[in-house]
Amino acid sequence: MTVLDWNHHVVVIGEVGQAHDGSLGTAHAFIDAIAGAGADAVKFQTHIAAAESRTDEPWRVRFSYADDTRYEYWKRMEFTAHAWAGLRRHAQDRGLAFLSSPFSLEALDLLRRVGVAAWKVASGEVGNPQLLDAVARTGAPVLLSSGMSGWAELDGAVARLRAAGAGRLAVLQCTSAYPVAPERVGINVLGEIRERYGCATGLSDHSGTIFPALAAVALGARVVEVHVTLSREMFGPDVAASVTTSELALLVEGVRYIGRALAAPVDKDEVATELAPMRALFGRSLVASHALPAGHVLQPGDLTAKKPAGGVPPARLESLLGRRLRRALRADEPLRDGDFEPLGP
Repeated sequence: MTVLDWNHHVVVIGEVGQAHDGSLGTAHAFIDAIAGAGADAVKFQTHIAAAESRTDEPWRVRFSYADDTRYEYWKRMEFTAHAWAGLRRHAQDRGLAFLSSPFSLEALDLLRRVGVAAWKVASGEVGNPQLLDAVARTGAPVLLSSGMSGWAELDGAVARLRAAGAGRLAVLQCTSAYPVAPERVGINVLGEIRERYGCATGLSDHSGTIFPALAAVALGARVVEVHVTLSREMFGPDVAASVTTSELALLVEGVRYIGRALAAPVDKDEVATELAPMRALFGRSLVASHALPAGHVLQPGDLTAKKPAGGVPPARLESLLGRRLRRALRADEPLRDGDFEPLGP
């Protein structure tokens, strides 16, 4: 099974969620698109209506043209165990880790049989102790989203997962707004998560852009998750909070670039030595501003700095004022160390 190795490189997750709108074919199309963009994992959501929702669950925002109730929507989003297994095989074949957030114990049991690379606990399930316990007992890695939780609830969830034997843990900063405004992304929280829980941190982003994820990686995030859409003209409530597959590819490229940069700290003195030939091309030397006769005592305005380097460096300009020339200089002629009379006693 493809694993999520956030210890060795930043993991990029393409979140499908409910963007397939109940179409198995569209779900498979998302796998191909996310794999083509170079991501590490694809993530779905597994909903079993009867286990998750009352039949009279109210709409948060009424968006579906096909469903009269929220329960009917969840029902239409269900895939069979056979269908989930096919999605997992397809993801594996494309080199993607397969993830799906369970929204009930029944969904968790289904996914346990199908096989997931790690458990993703959605923001709304952080306060569900029975689900947390069941996730932890598998011993698999856990991605814990924090989009609706304050510190006290998050502290309790992390402690519960660890006490129940959860595997490797990554806590993801998240703000459950679709799309989330820049002022609410909460990139500042990443460092506190890392220090508070001593675990990997990450960002589950709903901004609809690649910028927060790139900033998060630069600040040490080991996991970034973004919602993905095949087109901004697609149907669904998450489109405004999603990146396109071409944007996902750019995000992956940026994450890999930043990862390489962070893994190779630079010694400024060593780089300066390496770039010494460039200094000769881009640096400057002192030259005569105008024709100067032999015996002339150098005054302000007699010398200027021009490219290329290789002669007397501009840093010595002030120390040369008041020195007497041993030879005449043409305008723009570079100075040499032997062009000055010796300093008096």
